[in-house]
Amino acid sequence: MKDVDILIGSLPEQVKLYSPFDDLLCEFVGSFSKAVLHDTKAKQMPDVISLGYWCRAANIQKMKEKCTDRQERLGRGVAFHVTPSNIPVNFAFSFFFSLLAGNANIVRVPSKVTPERECIIRILKDVLEPYKEIKKRTMFVSYPAKSDATEFFSRLSDVRIIWGGDETIEAIRLHPAKPRCVDITFADRYSLALINGKYVLEADEKEIQRLARAFYNDTFYMDQNACSSPQLILWQNTCKEAKNKFWDAVYSYTQKHYIFPAIEAVNKYCRVCENIIDSDSIDSIVTKGNVIIREKLKALLPDEMLLFRGRCGQFFEYDLEHISEINGIVNEKYQTLSYYGYNPKKIQKWIVREGLTGIDRIVPIGKTMEIGMVWDGYNLTESLSRIISAE
Repeated sequence: MKDVDILIGSLPEQVKLYSPFDDLLCEFVGSFSKAVLHDTKAKQMPDVISLGYWCRAANIQKMKEKCTDRQERLGRGVAFHVTPSNIPVNFAFSFFFSLLAGNANIVRVPSKVTPERECIIRILKDVLEPYKEIKKRTMFVSYPAKSDATEFFSRLSDVRIIWGGDETIEAIRLHPAKPRCVDITFADRYSLALINGKYVLEADEKEIQRLARAFYNDTFYMDQNACSSPQLILWQNTCKEAKNKFWDAVYSYTQKHYIFPAIEAVNKYCRVCENIIDSDSIDSIVTKGNVIIREKLKALLPDEMLLFRGRCGQFFEYDLEHISEINGIVNEKYQTLSYYGYNPKKIQKWIVREGLTGIDRIVPIGKTMEIGMVWDGYNLTESLSRIISAE
């Protein structure tokens, strides 16, 4: 495998399994957090700093306390990670999920070199040095898509953690792995936001600015590349005044914080034209400069919704009479429902009662990017470890 660039470590050998949230594992993750939060270059990268905050000892302790049967569990063995390039810090989260579950890890990081990737790898190298037991169970690699390395690493795997589109997942599954290997896949997903116009109208200036900032973090911060970023904005109890109040605040926030790529003005215009040509459900187009384009829908058509995807400030809007209207479009592709002005427990009960095949997460607007050990419908601590039963 001459085309494999080993960034950290070597192939895990004679793997010792740990229980989830073993003290040594938690200590290492906490050390990484401290290193990130004190690193001058990391401080210039908000998503790396977010990773550092997630790894804080206090946060890891909260997760540990929720894993009440950890003393009856062990990691599954060697976990092989295939991670995407659209979220630069994703590979590190994937690694920490598996490490904290007790596994050894081989992580294929994106071939695309980014400042975030290089910063994380540099800090990990330094932090791993005194943790010899963890270092010999850890390997970070990079290699081109056509390499035979995926087949090689798959044969060593007790778990494969695959992030990517449907084609990527299908291609990796063609490679044989150990008979008891567990595949955990994070496929391409679609997300939506639900906004109660009544609460928007009642919001004072401070609250509407907070909401605009929260929505910005869910969408513009990653140019809507994340699966959890809402594409479809659903309104209830609304009116033109409520919508204008919300979108004006979002636009105002983007003018201070968003660097709009000029090419995206052309790209968005092309996507809008394609949508108008290809779909009968586009009712009207509302623009706010080049930054925000809202395509208002007159119907929610199951065959079309997943095709409506925007980037860099392109959104789709629909006015709901009742939340049950989305029953006809939600399938296994739907991941996150973010909300404003609703009780999340009531939404949760509705999803369970209706038996919907999609929507795994219900979070306030502003929290869609906050990844955790429960993700995409998986409890990752449980999925990445095995239970040792005794009667």
